[in-house]
Amino acid sequence: MHAVREALRAGSRPLQRLLVLRTDRQFTDLVEQAKAQRIPVHIEPSPAFDRLVPGGNHQGVIAVVAAKAYSSTEDILHLARQKGEPPFLVILDGVEDPQNLGAIIRTAEAAGVHGICIPERRAAGLTSIVAKTSAGALEHMRVARVVNLSRLIEELKEAGLWTYGVEPAAQRDFTTVDMTGPIAFVFGGEGGGIRRGVAQECDGLIRIPMTGKVESLNVSAAVAVTLFEGVRQRKLSAKP
Repeated sequence: MHAVREALRAGSRPLQRLLVLRTDRQFTDLVEQAKAQRIPVHIEPSPAFDRLVPGGNHQGVIAVVAAKAYSSTEDILHLARQKGEPPFLVILDGVEDPQNLGAIIRTAEAAGVHGICIPERRAAGLTSIVAKTSAGALEHMRVARVVNLSRLIEELKEAGLWTYGVEPAAQRDFTTVDMTGPIAFVFGGEGGGIRRGVAQECDGLIRIPMTGKVESLNVSAAVAVTLFEGVRQRKLSAKP
């Protein structure tokens, strides 16, 4: 408990979430500090703690530390302005597999994406597995964690970005979209895809046409296909 309390007090380590056995008086100050810093708090049963810290003395509290500090959406847009490039963003709606997230970060960095936005809850965060799977790309990629993806999309629209959700059931092929300007692509999680409320906020829905027997690609593969179409278009538009 003392280690977690000091980590919260110092604010020098990027805490991803706080797990507590209960929210009674013993844990009140930890929970209040975490909420004040907008760190998600989860109440977990005792067996969950034993699995996470086998043989350890967890005292009913675990702080999950991110592999890297998160950026803000404004940080990401500022980077694009610094480079003199139209913003090129990825938004992930509920990608829960850390290996998928790591692969997406690696692909996005290779494609010149300025930043990735992920939700605070029900999604993988920046863990050591993500860092390892990204093969070093995490060190060069800005990742923002936001409370509400629908509100984020509204803010990006106000900043001049077009936002497209990539969905297998969409009617429009992704190659028909102009990707040379300020743009953000939304990709859904491994199970349910893009949530309806998030999809409704998008300027449009696009699909990667499938000619085989399977109906969709793994999310990390879908990100790669979409982003490198953007790379192709942007290189062509940059030619004199």
